[in-house]
Amino acid sequence: MPRSTPYERLPSTWYVRLLLALVLVLLVAPPAAAGEGAGWTARPAGAGSGGRDARPYVYLEGAPETVLQDRLSVTNPARAPLTVRLRGDGRAGPWLRFAADTVTVPARTRADVPFALALPGNATPGDLAGEIVASADGGEERRIPVRVRVGGPTLAALTVEDVEMSGRTIRYALVNRGNTPLRPRLAVRADGVFGTLLDRPARPLDVELAPGRRVERTEPWPDAPALDSVTVRLRVAAEGGARDEATASAAYVPVGPAVGGGLLLLGVLAVLGTGVYRRRPRRGAREAEADDELQPAEEARPLAKAGAES
Repeated sequence: MPRSTPYERLPSTWYVRLLLALVLVLLVAPPAAAGEGAGWTARPAGAGSGGRDARPYVYLEGAPETVLQDRLSVTNPARAPLTVRLRGDGRAGPWLRFAADTVTVPARTRADVPFALALPGNATPGDLAGEIVASADGGEERRIPVRVRVGGPTLAALTVEDVEMSGRTIRYALVNRGNTPLRPRLAVRADGVFGTLLDRPARPLDVELAPGRRVERTEPWPDAPALDSVTVRLRVAAEGGARDEATASAAYVPVGPAVGGGLLLLGVLAVLGTGVYRRRPRRGAREAEADDELQPAEEARPLAKAGAES
């Protein structure tokens, strides 16, 4: 009768499979609290504020001398408290006020911070933007856009000013004199003595003018004439019916020929002046009679004698 053994020996491949399974479990399992503190968020509060349906920015609308209110959600997924400092930035930044400028959010907690935006009485009707800046310890920041629409009639007004030509460059300034942001378009035309020298149709410029903003720009003109009298005309337009135009004139004269022509003109004048001073003055009638008296008189000879002598 064969002797029985208390257990059977497992094949060596079983150990290999067990080790591979343990490694896969360790790789798939999320690290314990690794990076949880780095995932803190700050976004507009409201339904779905923690998911993909969160509001991308804060939108406020009202008339001057009104106070607009909203809330900001700060989420701390870490195992330690999070301290965040809040401030406003941009054009709407000075009007933002928070229930607390410094907020400490407990671990794995979300805190909703009320804030208000007070529109002053002299707020210009139209759209403006700003940001809420949330700064954590260590310098990490979150920026939440704030868009504000101030009620009242909007005015689109644009001017082009200080047009001048300098060599191969046209200089000018654009000014937004309305209360709404503008994206201007520019058309350039230059005419000389013998016709059109430059004709560029209207094109958008890579600049956005906020209300009251002024920018100085240049327009290159590599084919500017060497000798001509030029009038350049700039036309600008923007949405809302804003438009304006301005002109400037300049004379293009080569330096070398201009100097030579000036010297030639001076030489001609010098010659003419010399001729005038050397001209003999006109004599009077009495002076002519006196000269006649000084001339010797010819002797009168009889005609008969003269004929005999011939």
